Amino acid sequence: MTITAQMVKDLRELTGAGPLDCKKALEQFDGNMEKAAEFLREKGLAKAAKKAGRATNEGIVHAYIHHNNRVGVLLELNCETDFVAKTDQFRALANDIALQIANLGARYVRREDIPADIVAAERELQRRRALEEGKPESVVDKIVDGRMSKFYEDLVLLEQPFIKDDSVTISELITRAIAELGENITVRRFARFEVGEDAGAE
Repeated sequence: MTITAQMVKDLRELTGAGPLDCKKALEQFDGNMEKAAEFLREKGLAKAAKKAGRATNEGIVHAYIHHNNRVGVLLELNCETDFVAKTDQFRALANDIALQIANLGARYVRREDIPADIVAAERELQRRRALEEGKPESVVDKIVDGRMSKFYEDLVLLEQPFIKDDSVTISELITRAIAELGENITVRRFARFEVGEDAGAE
C-alpha cells in the first residue's frame, strides 16, 4: 500500500511522533492508522519510562487564577531544557495541572510525600470502620487497601484522574507529555490558595 504524505501528517497529529517514525509505522501496519498509532504510543511511553530518572533542572513557575477569582494555584513544573520549558505544549500541560489542583484540591504531589503518621492514622481508622461494619477479619485488610487507594486519590495529585479526561491519571498525562516532548518532566511543588482558607502547599 502507498503511504501518502497526508497519512503521515494525520498520524503525526494523532501521536505527536516524528514524520519518519510515522511513515515506518504506517508501512509496518499496511496503512492501518489505528494500529500504527497504538504502536507509536506504546513506543513513546516505553521511551518516556527510560527518561523518568533524568534530572529536571529547568522549567517554569505557572500561576493559575480560577474564573471566580477565589482560587489560585502556583505550580513549579520542571523539564530538562529551557527549550522545552518555552514550548506551548509544556505551558499547556502546566496550565492543565494547575487547573486540576484548583478544582480537586490535591495536597501532595506523590503518596510518598504524605507524612507516615497521617497514613497510619487513616489506615487504622479504615480498619476500625471495616470491623465495626461487621466485615470478616479475613477480608478486612483488602477492604482497607481499597479504601486507602481512594484516600490517596483524593490527596495525591499524580494519582488523581485528569479533570478533562478521567480515563487517564495526572501521572499518565505527564508520561504522555514526556513521550511527545522527549524530555523528563516532573511536578516539583505547588501551592493552592482559596479565599478564607489556609494554603495547601507541597
